[in-house]
Amino acid sequence: MGIEALFLLVGAAALAVSVYCARRVLMVLALLRGGHRAEGRCVDRRVTTHSGVAGGSPSSHPEFVFAFRTEDGTAVEFKDRPGMFGHEVGAPVRVSYDPRSPHKRATIAGPGNWGPVYVPALICLGTALFALVPLLAVAAKEGLL
Repeated sequence: MGIEALFLLVGAAALAVSVYCARRVLMVLALLRGGHRAEGRCVDRRVTTHSGVAGGSPSSHPEFVFAFRTEDGTAVEFKDRPGMFGHEVGAPVRVSYDPRSPHKRATIAGPGNWGPVYVPALICLGTALFALVPLLAVAAKEGLL
């Protein structure tokens, strides 16, 4: 594999992550604008460990699980990233959710808790900028710029 192909692969992967995070931000903003509201609680806080990329050192990050009941009484649990400080187990939260798919589309974003918006937005921005470097380098080498 040539260096150009490697650059294109890295750029495409970074672009895919950026698009995924941008979709998450847009979904959260749509839930804040038009989703149903419910009172919920943080029900679990654990640390997940992932193996490092290409034999690198493993990384870990906190994972938060929240629970609420929909208007019809259905119990729902979902994961969300509350931001820098997180929540203690049992802490109350305001949940915005899509009543058509509350298990897949719910967030704790809102006043006082913008982590579910800014965390993926920052990841989106960072990976988009990272994607530009290899993609622009290949485009310049091929005379497309």
